[in-house]
Amino acid sequence: MIIPFVLVVSVSFTGEASLARNGYRFIPDTFVLTAYRYIFKVPDVILRSYGVTALVTVIGTAAGLLMTAMMAYTISRPDYKYKNVTSFYVFFTMLFSGGLVPFYMLMTQYLHAKDTLWAMILPGLLSAWNVMILRGFFAKIPMEIIESAKMDGAREWRIFFTVIIPLSTPALATIGLLIAFGYWNEWFNALLFIDEQRLVPLQLLLVRMLNSMEVMTQNLALLGIPDLDVAQFPTMSARMVMVVLAAGPMMLVFPFFQRYFVQGLTVGSLKG
Repeated sequence: MIIPFVLVVSVSFTGEASLARNGYRFIPDTFVLTAYRYIFKVPDVILRSYGVTALVTVIGTAAGLLMTAMMAYTISRPDYKYKNVTSFYVFFTMLFSGGLVPFYMLMTQYLHAKDTLWAMILPGLLSAWNVMILRGFFAKIPMEIIESAKMDGAREWRIFFTVIIPLSTPALATIGLLIAFGYWNEWFNALLFIDEQRLVPLQLLLVRMLNSMEVMTQNLALLGIPDLDVAQFPTMSARMVMVVLAAGPMMLVFPFFQRYFVQGLTVGSLKG
C-alpha cells in the first residue's frame, strides 16, 4: 500500500520533461515544485474546497451512519411485522433506480437543494448495500439481550442507543469509514447541482483544473501560442499532485480505524 503512494509522491515532485525522458522513478532526477505551484496558484480556493469537502464528509458520515444503523436494525428484528416487505423494498433499490433525470428533478424542483451543501449530502445518506451488510451484523445479536432490556423498563430508543450501538462498534466503524470515503471522493453530484464557486468541493475543483490544463495543452495553436513547448506544462506531475491532495487526508485517517475495520469484516464469522 505504501510503495505505490511513495511513487505517486515522487512523481509529483518530478519535472514533466524528466517524466517524458525517463518515465516514473522513486528518486526524481530533478526535484521541482512546478506542479505544486500550478495547483496552489490560488491557495484560498484550495483551502475553501478542502473545508467544503471536510464539512460535507463529517455531516454526511454522521447522518448517514445513523440512518443506516436505524434502518438496518429495524429490518433485522425478527419481531418486526413488515420485516420481509421492508427488506425487499431496500433490496429492490439495488437493482433499479429512477434514472438521472428524475433524480435531478427531485433534488432541484422538490427538495430545492441546488447550490447548497445538501445537494452533496442527501444523495449519499442511505446506501442499500450498507444497510444489508449492517442488517446481517445486527441479526446476529441475541434477541435475549433486547428482551432483557425491555424487562428492565427500557424502550426501543434507549435499547438502540445504549445497548445495540455499543455492541456494534466494529461494524459501525467499518460502515462509517466506507461512507466517509464515499463522501470524500464524491464529485459527480457537485458537478450536477453546484454552480456557486464557494461551494465547489475539492474533488470537483481538481477535475476542473485538470480539464483546463488538458484543454490548454491540446489547443495551443488556437490560443495563439503554437511554438510553446508542451513539456513545460506539468500535466502528469499535476495529476499526481491531485492524487496526493485528494487521498492524503484519508490515508492519514484510515490507520486509526484499521483495527475496527478488520473486526467489522471478521466479526460476523466469529459470532455465533
